[in-house]
Amino acid sequence: MATSLQARMPRLLPLLALLALLLCGGCAMVKMKPVSNTDYVMLKRGDILNSGRLSALSQEALSVIGQTPAECGKNLPACRQVVAGTDGLQTEQRLSTLAELWMQEALALTPKAKAGEPVELSAVALDAWLETARYSYAYLFFSGRTPAQRALEDRLTQVRDYYNYAAEQASSVVFQRTRERALQGEDIGQPVQVDRWTLTTRFDQLKLDGIPRQLVAASSVSFAGLRSSYRRDGFGAELVVVMDGSDLAQAVESEERAADRPFYSAMPAINATTLLHFSGDTLEQVLATREVRLEAYAPDDTGELVLHGQEVPLAANFTAAYGVWLAQSGFASESLRTLFGRGEGIREPHIYLMQPYDPQRRIIFMLHGLASSPEAWVNLANEIMGDPEMRRHYQVWSVYYPTNAPIALNRHTVSSAFNRTLRHFDPTGKAPASHDMVFIGHSMGGVIARLMLSDSGEVLWNDALERFKLKGERLARVEGRLKPLMHFSPQPEVGRAIFLASPHKGTDAAGNRLGRMIGRLVRLPLTILGAFGEVFMVLQGADGVDAKAKEPRISNSIDNLSASDPFIQVSSTLPMARGVKYHSIIARKKADGALADSDDGLVPYWSAHLEGALSEKVIVSGHSVQETPEAVIEVRRILREDLHEVEGVDLH
Repeated sequence: MATSLQARMPRLLPLLALLALLLCGGCAMVKMKPVSNTDYVMLKRGDILNSGRLSALSQEALSVIGQTPAECGKNLPACRQVVAGTDGLQTEQRLSTLAELWMQEALALTPKAKAGEPVELSAVALDAWLETARYSYAYLFFSGRTPAQRALEDRLTQVRDYYNYAAEQASSVVFQRTRERALQGEDIGQPVQVDRWTLTTRFDQLKLDGIPRQLVAASSVSFAGLRSSYRRDGFGAELVVVMDGSDLAQAVESEERAADRPFYSAMPAINATTLLHFSGDTLEQVLATREVRLEAYAPDDTGELVLHGQEVPLAANFTAAYGVWLAQSGFASESLRTLFGRGEGIREPHIYLMQPYDPQRRIIFMLHGLASSPEAWVNLANEIMGDPEMRRHYQVWSVYYPTNAPIALNRHTVSSAFNRTLRHFDPTGKAPASHDMVFIGHSMGGVIARLMLSDSGEVLWNDALERFKLKGERLARVEGRLKPLMHFSPQPEVGRAIFLASPHKGTDAAGNRLGRMIGRLVRLPLTILGAFGEVFMVLQGADGVDAKAKEPRISNSIDNLSASDPFIQVSSTLPMARGVKYHSIIARKKADGALADSDDGLVPYWSAHLEGALSEKVIVSGHSVQETPEAVIEVRRILREDLHEVEGVDLH
């Protein structure tokens, strides 16, 4: 019997399987399958914002109400209504799922835009973004547990990102409406009505000087040329407010100089963080309100906020404004036009403040080199502003000056612009910002910085008298113009200086055939030729040059940088102010060979080396050493040392 049954088993197995299936009905069959590391991350953190698909937790909520993501997507309003009205879902689960479902609709309604350009949102799209923010806000603050109690949960991070992105999109629309009203002279403090929503705005913490021109979402742009992007995770939309003057209009003008032209300006791009506050003190009130308050904060000044009794960190991007400003500035091409006198160019130094002036933070003053601009400091300045401790104790100023002008003239005018800016903000000179300042100069900027920290005594003036045989009537004709350039005292209240690839004793490259050819192409602006024309004529005549030449030629910056130039030879001997601590960062193009014989392609070691420097860092690099990570690290080390010595700050 058993043998007969065993013989028939192969034929009976299909019938037995069918019988088992009929008896089991809807019995589930569970099988195991492996999960890859990529799938692991996506299951935990993938959502509608980063993958285009609903998160696993939202899919789980839909499963509870008998829906699939595909079915829900066919009729999102009906699906949301079911989610909102189902008692089987916990409050946190319901609110977070509704936030993601609203974001799904908002994303579908929002057109794509080019980097840095505003997105035109329909009223329906704005409504979807505000609902996304509202349900995210309700989840974060009114769902029963505080953000601190959920700090390690992936869902908290997801919903926070929904809120931040929704706030970013809504801020763009509100900004455009507010800007239009401001241009028409209306009170921007009055509420804005957008469909069924009433929105009020507060921008007073940003201390804006005028009407902003543009609002850029930090998440919508990235920057080629910036190695790092510094930001702080937290609550709110990371934005850049762009003011008028983001081009070179304030520094570049026609030959007709306006007497009231400003000698400084704040960087016309401002980091900002915006929040959407929904009216109400209970969950029910927040879900029922149509009143929203948009508030903008300066992330440099505000690190955290107390919202509904809970302390939350404020999100921030500390790089975006700097990147937007440089990308829109046009510095790169304009600096070359200035050097060779082609078209409009900068006529005199202009000071840029990288952050709004703070009397409590000490000033770092940066001076760029030949044919350059503040863009030369792109990575170094970003690293300083991106470091929380340095940002807390320092503020960065950068000068933009005409690098075609003679070094003596640039030293005089840069010093004048710098001191006028100091007096404007601190007339009494008592603020901490005006003390223990740090100067950082690259290439020719380092030469000018050293001269700003040196005492000329009578050395330069006596040399000019002897070299140009100035006396009697000839002396009287030039003394008033020339003497201020040859007499100067050290800039007070500077505690430290850092020189990078600076040709303090000149360079043979400026005096060789190529250097002389480039020097002949340099053209000085008529403003300089007009003011010093008679001086040039007299000096040229003293040197045996034809004093009747149609266009007098004065030694320009490239001439001054030649190792054989009399001015650089004499000025390099001037003593620096007592008490100033200084450091050298020197580049050498090749790692092998004797250090004393090395150069960076333009500046030889013997010229960049300074006796008495507290430190000297030699880096294998070309002349643009300030762009290298090694130089940035060294500058940060020096600044940390400075913080410790001056303010007692220990950074680890």
